[in-house]
Amino acid sequence: MFKKLLNFYKTSAPAIGVNAALLTAARFKSLRWKTFLAFTFGYTMFYICRLSLNVMKDPIVKEGVFTETELGIIGSALFFTYAVGKFANGFLADHCNIRKFLSMGLFVTAAVNLSLGYVHSFIFFAVLWGISGWFQSIGAPSCVVELSRWYEEKERGTFYGIWIISHNLGEGLTWILSTFIVAALGWRFGFLCSGMLGMLGVFIIWQFVHDTPESEGFPSVNKPKAQKNLSAEEATSIKKAQLAVLKNPAIWVLAISSAFMYFCRYAINSWGIFFLQNEKGYDLKEAGIILSINSIFGIIGTGFSGFISDKLFRGGRNVPALIAGLLDIIALMLFLLVPGHHLWIDVLAMIMFGTGIGVLICFLGGLMAVDIAPSNASGAALGVIGIASYVGAGIQDILSGLLIEGNKIMVNGSAHYDFTAISWCWIGAAILSTLVATFVWNYTGQKKLETQSINK
Repeated sequence: MFKKLLNFYKTSAPAIGVNAALLTAARFKSLRWKTFLAFTFGYTMFYICRLSLNVMKDPIVKEGVFTETELGIIGSALFFTYAVGKFANGFLADHCNIRKFLSMGLFVTAAVNLSLGYVHSFIFFAVLWGISGWFQSIGAPSCVVELSRWYEEKERGTFYGIWIISHNLGEGLTWILSTFIVAALGWRFGFLCSGMLGMLGVFIIWQFVHDTPESEGFPSVNKPKAQKNLSAEEATSIKKAQLAVLKNPAIWVLAISSAFMYFCRYAINSWGIFFLQNEKGYDLKEAGIILSINSIFGIIGTGFSGFISDKLFRGGRNVPALIAGLLDIIALMLFLLVPGHHLWIDVLAMIMFGTGIGVLICFLGGLMAVDIAPSNASGAALGVIGIASYVGAGIQDILSGLLIEGNKIMVNGSAHYDFTAISWCWIGAAILSTLVATFVWNYTGQKKLETQSINK
């Protein structure tokens, strides 16, 4: 049984006896575009399923289904399983049929969303959301593997930049679409609709994603590298380089900085709508539109981060990372500390926050670690950063839920919140992220690490 399962999910075998008339450049481009657009659409649906709960927190609390603390614990269950799963599933994706693997991941997370509107047990809800987190973690590694299979290295960066926008699109659609659905039909329909969109994504992936060029009769776009066998010396060198990454303090400093940054990122994503409703007096639809601005400008920040650092700062990441960090601190102060209903201040805050976070996701979330690490151990560096980032996000959800509920007062059956403590907690995390990152301001660890891996 287990062997059959492994065989089902393993990478497709090269096609044999394909009609030569079909092996044209035009057909290759068509297959490649269909595959790229399908998994990009699919990953957008992953995000809609992942973020759906954040839209529904206020109605869930008001209905008395779960408390703020319980919602924080539920949210953290996804982040913790996602952190471990992203590392493990990254290794698995290299050996899998991406069409099947990606479809399975989205199918399970969509099925979880379809069921959650009918779950009222805290434990069962948390377990299901944690299961969703594990299968959510299949999405990003699978898409990156598929990019490497269909695109040469010289063009991969361009398409990676386009693909990564999908998480911003998923966020934006969640804040706008889900809020309108929940406002009109209730939170249970919110889960139902996000689950249905996830199933649509499964259909698109299954119909249009093609595993490898070889499975369609075309040669590998990375044939020289794919056929290369590592010598014992090269394999040892990779292991030494990976060990050097784990021993290098700069990588861990960046991991801590990224953890605090993800703390802030998901504080706004997880609780931003709840805050806008209960502190600033916006209705659900207004809150969703305001938060979507963060996602839109996240696209700009992410899309231009590499270009800005290369063209304006000669490849340096430290100055733009510092500017982005300061931008986020100011944005959070405007958003959290300015009292009352001030639409344009909140919009400006989300513009600044989204732009800054977009840059930091690119730099602190991976690129600076890759710059430091030797070229044959970039995966290890990204793994360390990834686990730390989502552990930070998970701790945030628990702590935020505790602080929000702990500063709630009931008056005539109506909840009134004091967000002072949680506001300074989120701002403090942004300050710490920026401050910690300055410890590697002038670090030139690439040469040091490469030297270590060679000499040991």
